[in-house]
Amino acid sequence: MQRREFLKTSLVASTVLLGLPLGASQIRQPLDNYKISKYIFPEKNPLIAHSDRPPLLETPRSSFTSAITSNKDFFVRWHSPKIKTHTFISGYRIAISGEVNEPLYISLDSLKNDFEAVEITAVLQCGGNSRSAFVPTTSGIQWGSGAMGCAKWRGARLKEVLKKAGLKSDAKWINFNGSDEAAFYKAPRLIRELKIDEIDDNIIIAYEMNGEDLPYLNGYPVRLVIPGWYSDSWVKMLSEIRVTKDYRPLYYMDSAYTVPDNETESESHDKPAKKRKPITTVNTKSYIGFPTRDTKVKANENTTLKGVAFDGGSGIKEVLISADKGKTWEKSKLGKELSKFAFREFEYNFQPKHSGKLTLMAKAVNNLGEEQPFAHEVLWNKGGYKYNGIDSVTFEVVK
Repeated sequence: MQRREFLKTSLVASTVLLGLPLGASQIRQPLDNYKISKYIFPEKNPLIAHSDRPPLLETPRSSFTSAITSNKDFFVRWHSPKIKTHTFISGYRIAISGEVNEPLYISLDSLKNDFEAVEITAVLQCGGNSRSAFVPTTSGIQWGSGAMGCAKWRGARLKEVLKKAGLKSDAKWINFNGSDEAAFYKAPRLIRELKIDEIDDNIIIAYEMNGEDLPYLNGYPVRLVIPGWYSDSWVKMLSEIRVTKDYRPLYYMDSAYTVPDNETESESHDKPAKKRKPITTVNTKSYIGFPTRDTKVKANENTTLKGVAFDGGSGIKEVLISADKGKTWEKSKLGKELSKFAFREFEYNFQPKHSGKLTLMAKAVNNLGEEQPFAHEVLWNKGGYKYNGIDSVTFEVVK
């Protein structure tokens, strides 16, 4: 983090829209013209830097041709500019308290040695990924589509850790808190809650990512992993687990990371929905990693489109490709399913016949039959959350 570098985000001139009811047709493709930073953050390759304090790093499109995102290419999202720059592992503990029979202070060594090590491959995606597609512009980081990644996470099951502490009969909620601190003492901490019945064997406290210690910027030494859910629930630098009888009102559960609690999870920009709910399960989505907007493809030569697709845990059934703006679709070839929570690779061979600009689109369909909508069919919400419009990339075909 050698010096501050803020990339200018593209703001939509939405003032002309302020007196109009919001329609789905005002949603567009996410921005795809951000430049990779020339400054390198610790343990990372050069990434798209939206901010250095807090670190907000986006993975470029070209990285999404493989089911596993390397640690060095993995996106970074912090809420507070005040994060620890070092950790004394010998003194690091996860405090477990509240409605438990035996309060615990679990060290990293204990987590690794006293509990069964399990591994799960899962996508981590920011709830605001692709937020730059929303018109009018919403608050928050104007991500392109690279605020996501897929890794092999290794750690201990949360259920087993809670079992060791012993839950009391009236325990109903689990609170999770990390070591990052708010910049202002009255600012809310990023605390998340889960119901007891939402905890299953797939949720782990992870200490490894792709066979290595967690990168510092991705939550070292441990983070919560909740496969199929958006990343705001995956608490980084996990330091406290508190069990309670009652729901604890929280800013990030009740206000910040929420969508309207209605059938379409949408609202008008001039009349926000009053009833809201936290974002949880990831939508069905696909993304093209190659070609990119800077690619030049030769006419009449065989070329292979590559990308990844995922959903909240039912698994991907197929990914369809269109070269005529969605009028007709052809099936791509799917790669191996690493897990139902992971990226699924897809490939599509094509041979462009004419020089000029060519646009290809990708649409994922999951095992429940849910498929990506067109960008203009995505409905607006004030947080700019859960965008999953059909991806498209326009590149040049040369002679």
